[in-house]
Amino acid sequence: MAKLIAKEGKSATLKLPSGEVRFISQNCSATIGQVGNVGFNQKNLGRAGAKRWLGKRPVVRGVVMNPVDHPHGGGEGRAPIGRKKPTTPWGYPALGRKTRKR
Repeated sequence: MAKLIAKEGKSATLKLPSGEVRFISQNCSATIGQVGNVGFNQKNLGRAGAKRWLGKRPVVRGVVMNPVDHPHGGGEGRAPIGRKKPTTPWGYPALGRKTRKR
């Protein structure tokens, strides 16, 4: 937790848990303590339809699509990707490839 060290005029001095000392306005507000309901996003919804009610769409792998839908699609049976490197549906590098232009 942050500690209030001093108040000077309209600003206050805080010492953060990292050890950093910071000046902030006294008009600022903060929440104290731990966030409640921590495991909310780990709840088992029971079925796929319950996830759809929340607006989540199904995740489909590119390998099981047709070639018109994804660069990884098509082939006979369980075919490999067929390219040197995996790509997104739009042809950009995927799965850890760096995309920054230097």
